[in-house]
Amino acid sequence: MKKLITLLLVVAMTTTLFACGKKAEEKSGTEGAAQEETTEESASETVESVDDLEGKVIGVQLGTTGDIYISDYEGDEAGTKIERFNKGNEAVISLKQGKVDCVLIDEQPAKSFVAENDDLKILEEPFELEDYAICIAKENTELKERINDVLAELKEDGTLEAIINNYIGDDTKGKTPYESPADVDRSGGTLVMGTNAYFPPYEYYEGQKIVGIDADMAQAIADKLGMELKIEDMEFAAIIAAVQTGKADIGVAGMTVTEERLQNIDFTESYTTAKQVIIVKK
Repeated sequence: MKKLITLLLVVAMTTTLFACGKKAEEKSGTEGAAQEETTEESASETVESVDDLEGKVIGVQLGTTGDIYISDYEGDEAGTKIERFNKGNEAVISLKQGKVDCVLIDEQPAKSFVAENDDLKILEEPFELEDYAICIAKENTELKERINDVLAELKEDGTLEAIINNYIGDDTKGKTPYESPADVDRSGGTLVMGTNAYFPPYEYYEGQKIVGIDADMAQAIADKLGMELKIEDMEFAAIIAAVQTGKADIGVAGMTVTEERLQNIDFTESYTTAKQVIIVKK
């Protein structure tokens, strides 16, 4: 009798466990299907224009013009989120990993990043047009005037155009490298330039050397002023403070003149026009 009861209990327990296992399997399958459906739905919500930015997760480099402009979207009713990175390439990596929906950045660096990543593209519609200039301390009016005079000379004699074309010109890229005159008198001291050297083609590393449009332009300015050029690499967000405190004489890093920045720093005349664009996954 005890053996029969034991056998019946074993059968009952086995039936119950099988039923529970079956339900768990069905539940897991349902949840998996729901999760797959959610993933597909999220993947379809792509950014195809500026109008699609609301409610998305947007990557941007900390302290840049893109950061300033996109801040207007932060905390809106659509739940737009801004992820800030110290370097533009970090934002691009995050986009490739699916952690942000798009990246807002300057056009020329965007072209460089897209050229290196065939799974990314730039939207045709620009986000914002902007003018780049050299930032300088408000009290350093003499240096500002001297640099403005030199910029005018470099524009007039074609040097500035040649420098820019050497990095981004369709037909002239790489054909007009800037070289300092051999007879430059550098008795005027040292011109310290603060930059963030992760912003090609304006400033980036080739080996241990910082090169790019801004680096060459600053070298041409230093040549005209009779000064040695020293480039200090730092986080973009630290450049204005470095200029304010005298750690750097000028800040050159594809920096746009904005009302917000003008509260703390001054700028020279513009040396080129650029635009903010949006990078997305294909």
